[in-house]
Amino acid sequence: MVAPAYYVGSVDGAPIAHICFSTRPGMKEARACRLVIMPEWQGAGLGLRFLNEVCALWRGGVNRHNKPMPTLFHTSHPGLAASLRRSPQWCQVSCNLFGGNKRRSAASIERAAIRDGWASPTGGTSGFGGHMRAVQGFRYVE
Repeated sequence: MVAPAYYVGSVDGAPIAHICFSTRPGMKEARACRLVIMPEWQGAGLGLRFLNEVCALWRGGVNRHNKPMPTLFHTSHPGLAASLRRSPQWCQVSCNLFGGNKRRSAASIERAAIRDGWASPTGGTSGFGGHMRAVQGFRYVE
């Protein structure tokens, strides 16, 4: 992420959770990314609690921008997605059942690079999507 704010949860000084936040263009919304819970703490419900607490801070304007912002969060973990759907604090905003067309996104990236003058036509194969993973998006609303 570009210029993220990192949050680490710990128990008795040992780190057990990590997530980072960054703002989306226009500073109207935050994006939470890469929620990590240490294996020995997974399944105890700490991940959702940790995520909710940090999102509540951002919603209340307790961030380095001193600006209240809702948060977007994406996950491919089926258990976490089910928990977020059940929670009144979250609203599901997207659901992609599989990755996008990698060839089409690579062509789009290459066209933009040529247009903006920072690359020449190469016929590269990089791009986004094609991961065949169900990714679901949620917005913290409370």
